[in-house]
Amino acid sequence: MKRWLLVIFVLIFKLRDLNAQADSILDPQITVGYAYHIPSGDMANRFGNNSALTLGFHAKFKSNWYAGVHGNFLFGNKVIQEEGFLQNLKVDGNYILDNDGQIATLVIQERGWCAFADGGRFFPMGNANTFSGLLVSGGVGFLQHKIRIEHQETHIQQLEGDYLKGYDRMTNGPCLRQSVEYMFQSKSGLVNFSIGVEGMQGFTQNRRAMNFDTGVIDRQKRVDQLYGVRLCWMLHLYRRMSPGFEDIYGPQH
Repeated sequence: MKRWLLVIFVLIFKLRDLNAQADSILDPQITVGYAYHIPSGDMANRFGNNSALTLGFHAKFKSNWYAGVHGNFLFGNKVIQEEGFLQNLKVDGNYILDNDGQIATLVIQERGWCAFADGGRFFPMGNANTFSGLLVSGGVGFLQHKIRIEHQETHIQQLEGDYLKGYDRMTNGPCLRQSVEYMFQSKSGLVNFSIGVEGMQGFTQNRRAMNFDTGVIDRQKRVDQLYGVRLCWMLHLYRRMSPGFEDIYGPQH
């Protein structure tokens, strides 16, 4: 992982140098942001609304085409517990006991991630600030989610180590993404953000050998969908305002 991060940073700074030398034939940028999603399809049968932290690297070309990669860390507090969830660990009164025979307190949450290679087209809007406009994009990638079962204050042997994998319903598979965003990029280059809507459709499947609580081998095909809004801050990597800047964003007024 450290090696890959080093390679990414080296490529970013190489692009930065080439961009300056070539009079900004492209605009490389890092994006960080937050998204809020409403689940649909099979996803809505397991989780409630979730949040996501996003990180990406993209390049906007002089031709107004846009391409790059980005990933999301998904998290949420609402888990819709399916019939039989943790049933083999419960005692009379619907409690779960820890290793000392005391009633355990569990925190059950949603966790997941997704990553995409995406591309799109930027459409400048208006004459006063041609740096800003609509970005229509789409991508292909990978989606994974699972149920996080936390019991930090106690020890429960059945929910630790490899045993936990029999209860977390880890699910993953290929995913599609679409988005429409308004991008604002100030003439000074200091204020740059985007806000818009996005949708994701994952074609997923449970990847655990068996669900220990129900004794079921789950191989059902799923369609997990997420739809929501996203707000991102963009950090441009060009080093100077060169004549080529106008080739990308149009003349300044």
